[in-house]
Amino acid sequence: MQKRTLGRTGIEVTELCFGVLPMGPNQMGLAPEEGGRLIKKAIERGVNFLDTAQSYRTYPHIRAALDALPDKRKDIVISTKSAAKTYEEMSEAVEEARLALDRDVIDIFLLHAARVDSSVFEERKGAYECLLDMKSKGIVRAVGISTHSVDVVRKAAEVEGIDIVFPLINRVGMGILHGTRDDMVVAIKKAAAAGKGLFAMKALAGGNLLTDIEGAFAYVRGIEGISSVAVGMVNEEELEVNLAIFNGEPVPESLKSRAVNTKKLIIQAFCVGCGKCVETCPNMAMEVVDGKARNDKSKCILCGYCAPVCPQFAIRLV
Repeated sequence: MQKRTLGRTGIEVTELCFGVLPMGPNQMGLAPEEGGRLIKKAIERGVNFLDTAQSYRTYPHIRAALDALPDKRKDIVISTKSAAKTYEEMSEAVEEARLALDRDVIDIFLLHAARVDSSVFEERKGAYECLLDMKSKGIVRAVGISTHSVDVVRKAAEVEGIDIVFPLINRVGMGILHGTRDDMVVAIKKAAAAGKGLFAMKALAGGNLLTDIEGAFAYVRGIEGISSVAVGMVNEEELEVNLAIFNGEPVPESLKSRAVNTKKLIIQAFCVGCGKCVETCPNMAMEVVDGKARNDKSKCILCGYCAPVCPQFAIRLV
């Protein structure tokens, strides 16, 4: 599989990045051993790049995969992120990742900032300074930000200490904040020209573009500056389809027919309408109507961020 270097970091990654979010408790709830087997298979087939986050609760899945590989495959590149705001919170998040993943050094650590605007660099100044300190100590190799916002990508291009930008981009512009699809492409190119390493999320718009999966991936892969595409996978069929596409091989029709979006968001009857999901949703796809949460499917990219914040456990992504 083709590999590319992320900006000026010297970190070389495969064009297909395994997104570990969907297999965790926020979505499919695979056991760490089951998820680990799938990650291990992807690594054995050439994938060297994994994306996760503190809030995804999937460190055990990655650890299960690495523990089952020779020498725990220290060459595997892991990117994680945290919504920590203060220096102390981010320090704890980095240590949590190191212990849970059994890694002395975390390759890429990002500010997890899906919904916020460019003020994030000021509002989370303490957390950002912590990551810079961790990099100076050799505990983190590269520092960056994960975002759905055009404004944040533009600003990140100008922030000297940012090495990596992880933006949302897809062919229809679904889920993009503070601008259009074309605005995001321009911002991505600006960040790339500034030497930032970029990898993309939500190329399939949460599964909404699976009817033309090859076209959806081709669009994002063709954007100047994008080195890798993070794709969530929860079974072998999805893995095989994605491996074929990113290796430039034909996708068997038998697999294509299974590449349909079966995920759905369920809001159960005991929802009390507290609005926590509305506050959290990065795509403004949740609202409270008549005392109950309601999901706008035209905006929802099935990221699952709403489920873990529901105090009643009334939201499920299945």
